[in-house]
Amino acid sequence: MSWQTYIDEHLMCQIEETGNHLNSAAIIGSEDGTVWAQSSSFPQFKQEEITAILKEFEEPNTLAPTGLYLGGEKYMVIAGEHGAVIRGKKGPGGVCIKKTNQALVFGIYNEPVTPGQCNMVVERLGDYLIEQGI
Repeated sequence: MSWQTYIDEHLMCQIEETGNHLNSAAIIGSEDGTVWAQSSSFPQFKQEEITAILKEFEEPNTLAPTGLYLGGEKYMVIAGEHGAVIRGKKGPGGVCIKKTNQALVFGIYNEPVTPGQCNMVVERLGDYLIEQGI
């Protein structure tokens, strides 16, 4: 299965019976920050934004004072799981980032998608990739 298929069929799919879906999604290599696959709507990010996100996984709470930036958009960091998941909130939407052994799985949402729905979609794929050794 191609990485783009994971984006199209697992991250950007319809959530439950609501008909809603994430705004954008990506899978980015955690070694060098290269994009493995992304939705067409995923923001054009800066490498230093990915570097800061990776540092947060290694040293939790480094982003809390400044916020999480992705594509120049600032998200307030909210409760996640140290070393595994970072969650951010911005107005009626937010971001969930799940770290696997080799990648970061991103999901960006906006209402009517709820934070819990986004977290479920992103973390489920991330857990699967971890089980596969990726």
